[in-house]
Amino acid sequence: MAMGAPRKLPVLVGLLGPGLIGKALLTQLSEQAATLHSDFGVELQVYGIASSKRMVVSKDALEPQDWQQWDSLPQATAADLQAFGSSFVARDGWPSQQNAVRVIFDCTASGGPPSHYSRWMSEGIHVITPNKKLGSGPLVDYRAVRQVQHTSPVHFLYEATVGAGLPILSTLKGLVETGDRVQRIEGIFSGTLSFIFNNFGAGQPFSQVVKEAKAGGYTEPDPRDDLSGMDVGRKVTILARECGLDVELSDVDISSLVPEPLQSVSSADEFLERLPQYDGEMASRVEQAEASGQVLRYVGVIDVVKRRCSVGLQAYPKSHAFAQLSGTDNVVSFTTQRYSKQALIVRGPGAGADVTAAGVFTDLMQLLRYCGAPSASASSACDGA
Repeated sequence: MAMGAPRKLPVLVGLLGPGLIGKALLTQLSEQAATLHSDFGVELQVYGIASSKRMVVSKDALEPQDWQQWDSLPQATAADLQAFGSSFVARDGWPSQQNAVRVIFDCTASGGPPSHYSRWMSEGIHVITPNKKLGSGPLVDYRAVRQVQHTSPVHFLYEATVGAGLPILSTLKGLVETGDRVQRIEGIFSGTLSFIFNNFGAGQPFSQVVKEAKAGGYTEPDPRDDLSGMDVGRKVTILARECGLDVELSDVDISSLVPEPLQSVSSADEFLERLPQYDGEMASRVEQAEASGQVLRYVGVIDVVKRRCSVGLQAYPKSHAFAQLSGTDNVVSFTTQRYSKQALIVRGPGAGADVTAAGVFTDLMQLLRYCGAPSASASSACDGA
């Protein structure tokens, strides 16, 4: 018997941060809009896009061809996060679909948007984000958002905050929600530092590998932002909170790879120029590891039993899963009551705008299922089988 068409589900979208990740997400949404409509009954409509300085909030849905050139539209104005969010809960004027799903994607790395999450959510707006600032920020702000989420029919989805497109948080949630007891989480959470230590060995200066990583576009404009370990520390904090630990970022023991005298130099160029002066210490550490048949890896650890979190360099045998990586791969090991003899491993690309945007898109699909969108038909889900 033929199945009826999926019910109509208007989805009104606002996007903050049309940078690399935001633009990749808009591209993916545009490419999949027809499939979302035909298979899920979803009418995806982008009404607002904002950067830190400019925003567009339209009374009519923006056309896909305008999504990438949004800031050249005549209705572009100065950015105002409060006005941006309020436009999505207006009961008069636009948008007319009062039964629509309203969602704001925060694709920034800023601390500004997360301060609005709880208010937006209390007004019925779902939030999807790869921004780590809420999940690793002050516990009081984190708890405020979780409280709204627990008491209202609204969702806060953040899979991409830890592993880009990798199912790290969803794997952890599945373990916890089915009654497993997490004992330890250990992982390589930085694509940048994964690349550096996958390519760093005895006889090769550490400073040269860092320069190569920057030239290849793997680091932040200032490599100290990666080498400080703070990004990994934020991810560790997010995971620790998922395990029920009341952890502040300041509670995480973070061992920086930036030599102390270079932490305060004025520019990235000066940092890279002076970094060779400190190659000796890192060379000694890698040679010591090599002599023991080991490799160095920069890892984050959540010891749930001891309630301790740490980030830093560790040595692993060359047979270990953490020693088998390539490129910018991330890998996470879950040791639990069920997975006590052999840890559960999640591994794959953990960096890049496209895979991060795909992680955000996956959260959108999860939200649509929560909101009543049907699963794809067997013919579309198995296309080509």
